[in-house]
Order: sequence, then C-alpha cells, then structure tokens
Amino acid sequence: MKNQTYRMTMLFDFYGELLTDHQKEIYEDAVFNDLSLSEIADQQGISRQGVRDTLMRAEKTLQDLEDKLHLASRTLLLRDGLEAVCEQLQRKGLEEQSQQIQTLWRAWEGE
Repeated sequence: MKNQTYRMTMLFDFYGELLTDHQKEIYEDAVFNDLSLSEIADQQGISRQGVRDTLMRAEKTLQDLEDKLHLASRTLLLRDGLEAVCEQLQRKGLEEQSQQIQTLWRAWEGE
C-alpha cells in the first residue's frame, strides 16, 4: 500500500495539473491533507461515495496518462542511471564531476 501511495503521489506530481480542479482538490485533501472521505464529503457537499468515485477517476486518469506518456517511469530510470554514474565517478576519485551531475539533476527537478 505504501508503494502504491508513493507511486500515485509521483504520478500526481507529473500529471496532476491535467486533472479537473474538482479532482485535484479532492485528491489533495485525501492524500496530502489526510482528510477522511467523510470530511471531504462534508467540505464538498457531496456523498462519501461521490468522493470515493472522484478519487478513483483521478487515479485512473493519472495512471492512463503514465501508461501513454511514461514520463514518471522514464524519470526514475534516468535518476537511477545518474545515481549509478555518480557512484562510479566517486569510486574513481572524480568527485567534482559527480557533483556537477548531481547539481544538474537537482536543477532539472526544480530544486
């Protein structure tokens, strides 16, 4: 379950802006604000089932986008590959080059 939550959070980071405002708000309340279905339902003026259905549609949309575009999985592959390269550079005493790669990666991630 923890891996699924991490995966869906990552997909939200990549594709969340493509959800409807309603889906985005409910997803953020459920996942990031840790509100219960009842709390969200009261806040939104809809039923718990309506909240659940909206969450399911949002997750399906996020997964469908990843299935078509593969942005999240490609990013993870790139990150893992760069980490391996940095480790090899460090083992060879090439700290400066490793640091340059890490700096570029952080800039690419928007940190």
